[in-house]
Amino acid sequence: MGSMSGEEWLADCRVRAATDLFTHRWDPVVLAGLMAGPLRRGRLRAAIGGLSDKVLAESLRRLAHNGLIERDGSPPRVEYRLSALGQSLVDGPLLAFADWIDEHGDELLAAQSRSSETG
Repeated sequence: MGSMSGEEWLADCRVRAATDLFTHRWDPVVLAGLMAGPLRRGRLRAAIGGLSDKVLAESLRRLAHNGLIERDGSPPRVEYRLSALGQSLVDGPLLAFADWIDEHGDELLAAQSRSSETG
């Protein structure tokens, strides 16, 4: 939390803006999908799987609005790629989160399963 107190940290608009990046289910997945390099929307959707074209389009708009991805080219040859800001998010917090998932993902799923059984 740096030099800010807990109260200052909670009130900081930058913190809310950053945590909003993880409130949309597919946004981190789309960022991870662009880790290997630029992709056209159809190839990105195929690589990710499980989401509609509408949901992907919304995610791409949000990520571009937040400066995390950039569009190259013009229709129908538009490619999406991580911006420098997006690359820093992927290389830092997203990779740390992926490491956490590798280490604790089974525990998380087991806890959810137990909760569903008793719920």
